[in-house]
Amino acid sequence: MPYWNERAADAANIRLYSPGRGWLASAEEPPVAEGAQPKPGASRDIGSALLNVLNATNVVILTGTGSSFAAVNPGDKLTPAGMGDVWDAVRVAVGAEEFDGIVTLFGAKRVASNIEKLLTLCKLYLELHDGKIGDATYDRTAAFVLAAEIAILARVDFVDAATNLDAHGALIQKMGRRGVRKPRAKLFTTNYDLCFEEAARRSRFSFIDGFSHHLDQTYDRVNFDLDVVRREIGRESPDYVQNVLQFYKLHGSIDWRRVKGEILRTRQAVGDPVLIYPRSSKYQESFDAPYLDMLSAFQAALREPDTALLISGFGFNDDHISSPIMSAVEWNMSLRLVVCDPVFISEALLEGGAHELHNVPVSSNRFIAGLRRLADAGDARVHIMNGRFQDLAAALPDLVGETDRERHVQRIRSLRDAGGVAA
Repeated sequence: MPYWNERAADAANIRLYSPGRGWLASAEEPPVAEGAQPKPGASRDIGSALLNVLNATNVVILTGTGSSFAAVNPGDKLTPAGMGDVWDAVRVAVGAEEFDGIVTLFGAKRVASNIEKLLTLCKLYLELHDGKIGDATYDRTAAFVLAAEIAILARVDFVDAATNLDAHGALIQKMGRRGVRKPRAKLFTTNYDLCFEEAARRSRFSFIDGFSHHLDQTYDRVNFDLDVVRREIGRESPDYVQNVLQFYKLHGSIDWRRVKGEILRTRQAVGDPVLIYPRSSKYQESFDAPYLDMLSAFQAALREPDTALLISGFGFNDDHISSPIMSAVEWNMSLRLVVCDPVFISEALLEGGAHELHNVPVSSNRFIAGLRRLADAGDARVHIMNGRFQDLAAALPDLVGETDRERHVQRIRSLRDAGGVAA
């Protein structure tokens, strides 16, 4: 995305869709003639919409691949992976000749350089020819799928101690600082990577994510009902700890492994990975544990009264997630929705720099088009914004300043960086 490549994260990068006026720039437009009034920008409306999200009783955040692109690695380290990057990684892993042979087997035009389509066709072939072990084409396809899944797992494992996760950290901090009297904010992501986990670790924020707090960390849906409290001598009621969010990974994670029927969090190559790989069977696979637990929690959260749903970096291409969102929009009159993504406006139009952009084509995605129609019809619950995940994180208001614990962590980190305290 050349338009976005060199742009620092900034709330001013966001445009707001306003029925009748088009896509409005955040900043006001200077007057074109002496004595004329400047055209107001959308910054106030953007800030108001995001403030309403944070002030809602129940806050739900949904992110997809777009949020991972906010992570930045130095030098020649792995970058966040889009579908094109995954395609290239699989091709390198299995070898160009073998990869091209598999593509030819199913038809290059049919595959259309789409790794999800290719894996879908491979899995369909294996299911239709189930039991033909020993058949050359069957064995070749099965070996390719296994190698592709290993390559995908490796390609999305790009987060380490040097990765810049400022945007992820900002979102976690602003959401986690909400008043403890309100339900914990719920953060859902379709990403396999560890961006949010690493950002939370650095900020000393806690995730309630379904895993136990003993070794080996084991998944159990009951753990989502637990919370983090501080118990003091002489105090009867629990003191809910700040800086805590509930965290759900809808498609699994690179550090989840299924070992002897249990799901463990580990970076060791034991058991089988717990991931929903990119293919059309995502919908069916989402009804297996633990994905069903995550999806059920997402659907239940959207049905709660006074709920705000903030979506960024999610393209509405997964029907099993998009359909519950649209159902909640139809059914839950108190639901507030903010969708922010950089794909709503072409880069060519953005390069023009007009204060108001009109006649921007409506997305061909039926879910996004449906939200646009609701906004055009005057549904004040729906706000559509054009901007990146990092711009949205910058635009979110801070309801509360840094907590005492956050300031303490920063002081200790400064000491360690200066060599004054052992890590």
